[in-house]
Amino acid sequence: MKISQVFTMLFFLLFVISLTAQEDTLISENPKIEESISEESEEKDYKPYNALAPAKAAFYSAILPGLGQAYNGRYWKIPLVYAGIGTGVYFYIANDKQWNRYRDAYKNRLAGRDDEFTINGDQKIADAALIRAQELYRKNKEISILVTAGFYILNIIDANVDAHLQQFNVSEDLSLQPNLDFNNFTGKSQYGLSLNYRF
Repeated sequence: MKISQVFTMLFFLLFVISLTAQEDTLISENPKIEESISEESEEKDYKPYNALAPAKAAFYSAILPGLGQAYNGRYWKIPLVYAGIGTGVYFYIANDKQWNRYRDAYKNRLAGRDDEFTINGDQKIADAALIRAQELYRKNKEISILVTAGFYILNIIDANVDAHLQQFNVSEDLSLQPNLDFNNFTGKSQYGLSLNYRF
């Protein structure tokens, strides 16, 4: 056997042992106590289906960003929502100030007045550069608006999807187990993982 096959075999054996070691951690002698423990754990893990929960979460996030995440109980996402929206707003304001600065300077030049880029009659920035600067900052303002709108929409989608997934019941019947199979035709072992679902 090759060394890689030995290591693979050892890995799967350790993986199977660790999976089987975790199965019966809450076995008790009294069956009534065991039934009550399993019923309590099922009640805690599974929320009853509420068809309106995703719509409510999306509506709350549309009204006030982050409110849908609070409705879902995902409070850690609220700062991320406001950081994303706040970043877009910050860059919009910064680019708008620069756009106004270069636009006012260009208007003053067209009117024959001195601007902040003209010192003692000497123009530090040409007219074409003022036009290019205005175009650059206008484009950056538009991108900032798109980023802000994108985070706002992502906030609504996240609240809706999270509310859907909270009602998704993940059953214990779904399991992933390693599988070792002997191929009768080639005489070699085959390794793999099998996904088992019991109804």
